This record gives sequence, structure tokens and C-alpha cells, in this order.
Amino acid sequence: MSFVPVEVEFAARLVLSSVLAGIVGFEREVSLKPAGLRTHVLVGLGSSLFTILSSEAFPGSDPSRIAASIVVGIGFLGAGTIIKTEKKIIGLTTAATLWIVASIGVATGTGEYLLAIVATILAFLVLRLTVLEKTHR
Repeated sequence: MSFVPVEVEFAARLVLSSVLAGIVGFEREVSLKPAGLRTHVLVGLGSSLFTILSSEAFPGSDPSRIAASIVVGIGFLGAGTIIKTEKKIIGLTTAATLWIVASIGVATGTGEYLLAIVATILAFLVLRLTVLEKTHR
């Protein structure tokens, strides 16, 4: 039995989603990438909010439908960050970070806090691997 009102729980999910998405977004921001802190926070927050609303507003419905819709929507958003030139592709990692931030938002929206935190840590560590790649070359 929980002693926390459900609205407080939902607000905490939104705040956690924003903070976790902000960690990934901050890394993109300091790396001077096209989608930075604000974009990542908004994607994480929106994904979390849609997830909460779908389960609360439509209790008998299939919650996987909203998750699938989020993935499709983020696919379009991510595609907008990718630029292909003759010699290279730019923005692919940023598109992937928008995708992972959306999944972190879905995880927090469903109350899977540990999963969301671990995913954020792993994403951040993977993004920081570029520092090792550049020094290794």
C-alpha cells in the first residue's frame, strides 16, 4: 500500500524523466550536436507523459500501443537530425540518443525507475567513449 498520492507519484515520474533525459541531452549539448539539452528533455518528458496518460486515461487498453506510437514518432524526429553527404553521415548518434531518451521516458512513465537510471548511465558512458576513440586515433 502506497502512502504517496498518485498525482505526486506521476509528478515524480515526470521530474525523473526530465532529469535523466537532461543528462543525455547535456552531453549532446556540450558536444555541440544539433539536438541538445532542451530537445532531449522535451522528448523524455513527452514520452513519459504520454505513457502515464495512456495507462491512466484508458485503463483497459493495451499500453504497448502508445509505446509503439512513441517509437514511430521519434523515428521521424530522429530522421530530421541525420544528414548524409558524399563522404559521411552526420547526426546518426544524435538520432539514437533521441530514441534512447524516449525509451527512458517510457520506462519512467511506467514506474520502472531502476531500468531508466541504468539505461541513462549506460547511454552516457557510451557517448563518452568518443573521447577514447579520438585519443586512440
